[in-house]
Amino acid sequence: MPNRCTVGRVTVVLITGGDDPLVAEAVRNAVNAALGGEDRSLAVEVLTEEDYRVDHDFEIACLIDAAQTAPFLTTRRVVVGRHIGRFGRTEAVGPLVAYLEAPLSTTSLVLVWERGVEPSQQRLGPVPKALTEAVVAIGGDVLDCDLGRGREADRWLARRFDEAEIDLDVQARNLIVERVGEDRSRVVGLLASLSDMFAPGAALGVGDIAPYLGAAGGVAPWELIDAIDAGDVPMAIDRLHRNLGAGGRHPLGVLAVLHSHYERLLRLDGSGIRDERSAAETLGVSSFPAKKALRA
Repeated sequence: MPNRCTVGRVTVVLITGGDDPLVAEAVRNAVNAALGGEDRSLAVEVLTEEDYRVDHDFEIACLIDAAQTAPFLTTRRVVVGRHIGRFGRTEAVGPLVAYLEAPLSTTSLVLVWERGVEPSQQRLGPVPKALTEAVVAIGGDVLDCDLGRGREADRWLARRFDEAEIDLDVQARNLIVERVGEDRSRVVGLLASLSDMFAPGAALGVGDIAPYLGAAGGVAPWELIDAIDAGDVPMAIDRLHRNLGAGGRHPLGVLAVLHSHYERLLRLDGSGIRDERSAAETLGVSSFPAKKALRA
């Protein structure tokens, strides 16, 4: 079962997940844990897709070579393999799986399952089962760095607030939640910055954190729908801009969401349907949009 972005000192760490700030944090923590007291400049080697590039393809051989290299002037090496998502086929990770059957005891290996950059890798496939099993078999960690969705993401955010070195009051927490919107992982950098600027345990309110919050993050389309249905014009305009701006949604996509919502309202109007289940069956949608349509 994958861990949730926490790591101790182990021989191999496999980091997965599509949330860049969380992945970056996990890589940083894994490297620090593996280093112990070693000199970072001598012990750490980072390989990227540029190192794997051979003509017009990618090969994993150089990562294996780095992992098999003995330390020099240190007692151990930390090898970080970025962009491992380039090797999505089982046969492509075969040499790495073979290495993990007898890894070098002086090498800590941090594998980052992420998209390639150049050319852009549009889809990140799942980690080959053979690679995951090989990591687990030698006692390595598999870290899932997705924060989840909905209530799971909200619980993740609450945990980050509780674990922070500074003490945020309820109003400050609510302001952060409102400002970051769907971009919840922004709190990783924000809390780190606040911890650097204020003493450990410092009690912070809205006035203390407001200057450091940055631009408003994206929000879900249903927040725009709620504001329109409530007749709250300023809120609706704010939510529209956040859908199109930080949310990165195309105007036609937002229009399609609005069209679908109000089409559902028209279909329910005069139907006599009052319960969520019947509405969902009539509209052919899940319970959430059906409930929205009933309550509008």
